[in-house]
Amino acid sequence: MELPVSIDAANNSSLIHCEHISKIFNSKTGGSFPVIDDISLEVRENEFVVLLGPGQCGKTTLINLIAGLEPLSSGSVTVNKQTVDKPGKERGVVYQETCLFPWLTVMGNVEFGPKARGMPKTERRKLARYFIDLVGLQGFENKYPNKLSGGMQQRVGIARAYCNNPLVLLMDEPFGHLDAQTRYLMQQELVKIWQDEKRTVIFVTNNIEEAIYLADRIILLSDCPANIREEYQVNLPRPRNYVAPEFLKLRQIITKAASSQGSRN
Repeated sequence: MELPVSIDAANNSSLIHCEHISKIFNSKTGGSFPVIDDISLEVRENEFVVLLGPGQCGKTTLINLIAGLEPLSSGSVTVNKQTVDKPGKERGVVYQETCLFPWLTVMGNVEFGPKARGMPKTERRKLARYFIDLVGLQGFENKYPNKLSGGMQQRVGIARAYCNNPLVLLMDEPFGHLDAQTRYLMQQELVKIWQDEKRTVIFVTNNIEEAIYLADRIILLSDCPANIREEYQVNLPRPRNYVAPEFLKLRQIITKAASSQGSRN
């Protein structure tokens, strides 16, 4: 089994460090549109952090900045003390749209990264099969994406991201298009996968219950341009119960804070 990318032992305080990052998009007409406003954030190794905020507040842009897919307007992002200025194998991304290769089978999609890096077939097949089994897709190795349900396609996307062996998984509303039942099942599966195969996760959602169910820590973002309004440590034992008193109390607290967005101005 291939081991995760090595972690700098001296960097045990935080694996991801965002310092005063901002992003401004410039239009062709000469105008500007600020999306991220002076965010500083640290994420520890193997921590599950959820970015919670309203639609169109800049959550996806923040994920893209950490992924190295968008240049910063100001500030800096480091992962394992390495400056982020482009995409890298230590950062895997799972989007709402799975972006699977339709001409490849489940096995072909999951093993794509190791194959591109030149890993021998026997080794990469063993690795891919491990993650296919981990996400519960045993027996579907030879199926094509158009033969899979939405939830199963997201499982393939998660397996593919893990098989690329990242230090960090960046997940941008991966369950947003799923029906309520499938979404709940995928939340359960994601927690199980994360507990079995630890990685540092930054997960984006606009769903408060989903955030509480998944997170070690919730970062509540403001309306656009996004900055950090509040942070919440979620110390509830797993697996979590949506109707437990502690769960409902935290939901009430976060709902009240999220509903008062306009008061900050």
